[in-house]
Amino acid sequence: MIDETAGQSGLDSAYALQSPADNRAYYAGFAPTYDTDFAQGLGYDYPRAIARIWRLHGTDADLPVADIGCGTGQVAAELGLPQGGIDGMDISPEMLAIARDKGLYRALHEVDLTGPLDHLARGYGTVVSAGTFTHGHLGPAPLAALLAIARPGALFVIGVNKQHFETQGFAPMLDALVRDGRIGTPRTEAIRMYSRPDHAHSGDLALVLHYRKAATP
Repeated sequence: MIDETAGQSGLDSAYALQSPADNRAYYAGFAPTYDTDFAQGLGYDYPRAIARIWRLHGTDADLPVADIGCGTGQVAAELGLPQGGIDGMDISPEMLAIARDKGLYRALHEVDLTGPLDHLARGYGTVVSAGTFTHGHLGPAPLAALLAIARPGALFVIGVNKQHFETQGFAPMLDALVRDGRIGTPRTEAIRMYSRPDHAHSGDLALVLHYRKAATP
């Protein structure tokens, strides 16, 4: 049974998180109802938008995909890639367990993206993310760190909560990466994150950034 009120309350609580430990504890409790109360209850269209933009700019040459903050596998379900085409990374083992049961991923990794990423595989052809660069979660710093797991020329399709983008210094970080020759000039598309019109976050926007890692160092 879907509880839309619980979904909205859960989102408000997610935006108030302050640390990786907060995120782990929060999603341990939220994971069992994430797909119903939150994704279905609020009409969470964000993963579909990320998949649409990947299909516009990506090709089979841009595999495999690294799904950052994969949660329960919403983006992977929308991408519908062949088996072995996508790996997932998330801080919450409980969310990863649900994603694992769906059989959408080649591999799943528990990872705190604010820390070292040395243990992750290299050579991904695409890095995608929906809902992780937002209030209470990730700021802009991991955008630079994630370049290490992508091969030269890899595609990035990264969603960032619009308000979070404007207040947390994403533009200066991206400008620095372009200036240093590490990425091409990002393009952005503003999208609505929710399809349902009847809740407090219905009008929330995300900016979907798409760019490629530089082909040569």
